[in-house]
Amino acid sequence: MKNILLILLGIASVVYLLNPGAGVFEVLPDNLPFIGNLDEAAAVGVLIMCLKYFGIDLTRLPDRDSSRRK
Repeated sequence: MKNILLILLGIASVVYLLNPGAGVFEVLPDNLPFIGNLDEAAAVGVLIMCLKYFGIDLTRLPDRDSSRRK
């Protein structure tokens, strides 16, 4: 059940970031100074959290240590 919820949450954040409504539906309008992009930032955070749960850790990219070991 938790996996399904996280998959749906990840899909919802991707759809929100793709902006299929062309800006008609937004939680916070982008023209508000300083806070206009917080909804997109939250969607990115949710997406990164969902991907990390399933083993895709985008916070570890690029791995600088592996390039030095060569």
